[in-house]
Amino acid sequence: MEEFSREIRSTVRGEGTIEISIVQCDKPKPSEDEVLIKVEASPINPSDLGLLISFAADLDSLSVSGSGDDTVAKMKIHEGLMKQMKPRIGKSMKVGNEGGGIVEDAGAEFKHLIGKTVGLAGGAMYSQYRSVRGTSCLVMNDGTTTTQSASSFVNPLTALGFIETMKLENHFALINTAAASALGQMLVKICRADSIPLVNIVRKSEHVELLKTLGAKHICNSSDSEFLNELVDALVETGATLGFDATGGGNEGRLAGQILSAMEIAANKTTTEYSRYGSDTYKQVYIYGGLDQSPTILNRSFGMQWGLGGWLLTPWIGKFGMETFQKMRQRVADEIKTTFATTYTQEISFEEMLQPETIKKYAKQATGEKYLVNPHKD
Repeated sequence: MEEFSREIRSTVRGEGTIEISIVQCDKPKPSEDEVLIKVEASPINPSDLGLLISFAADLDSLSVSGSGDDTVAKMKIHEGLMKQMKPRIGKSMKVGNEGGGIVEDAGAEFKHLIGKTVGLAGGAMYSQYRSVRGTSCLVMNDGTTTTQSASSFVNPLTALGFIETMKLENHFALINTAAASALGQMLVKICRADSIPLVNIVRKSEHVELLKTLGAKHICNSSDSEFLNELVDALVETGATLGFDATGGGNEGRLAGQILSAMEIAANKTTTEYSRYGSDTYKQVYIYGGLDQSPTILNRSFGMQWGLGGWLLTPWIGKFGMETFQKMRQRVADEIKTTFATTYTQEISFEEMLQPETIKKYAKQATGEKYLVNPHKD
């Protein structure tokens, strides 16, 4: 049995660069309430990139040195953003939000999990071996592979979290942007199965066709000249008053505001009384991602009954309660090959993960192009 583990680290240097490297460390030993997982698959999600390469990196300056375990990728940090990186200077940070693997060893409380395939969102998942609390693992059903288990947390639980947020805040239909993404496709499937009206916003015609094949009913292309009219029509038909925005900007920073405005127009089409304060329908948009780094611009044409906020999975799990969260987890395990299935563009090794051209590809966060890291691949 191996005594060492390898893992990916990201470090900001004082001279204004960020380095991604491969580090050898001792193989962890599980305590009584922990399990030791041999990590065989871990996706590169948009949420990983903020730590891995940071929002401040200049990808045009990418260079690589060494080979094998000595491979180091280096890039400059944009000068104006270096100040925000100061808390990270000199810290070798572990990366990787989620992954799938096999339980190789366990403490006294979790011996029964040895040999089981599990999914995990434990951080530091770009590691060959990871020791975590046994209760943190999602034990997969027999016949599930580690590749299928790799993306069992971030996207599936976020999509299910949107549904629970809708219920908690007394909405009855949803809007989602970047709807052709892996998460967006999962949400289409969930809403179809649960008979929840869903308005999907995409930005390319091929994304419209993709979602149609999944059975999506309401699809609006933000690149079309009739986008806003089509959005209003979809909102009138569905009554959606809750939106989730993956871009943070979108349409030159105007997308979140456009959604709120369309909600207001839709609400006013059914009202019989005029109010200078706008409709009395409460409208809410949550930003849950930053695919577009543009500023968020609001042209306040949606009355006074509205909200715009940030949405992050972990704090919301606390609001849902443990019973609901356990039901969400079980649904993911039961439907990991169908509703929550994830496809990958390429499986890469640690060394391949550090090559400039590969970094540029996964940094694009392009729809339909998700990379899977195999820590044990040569």
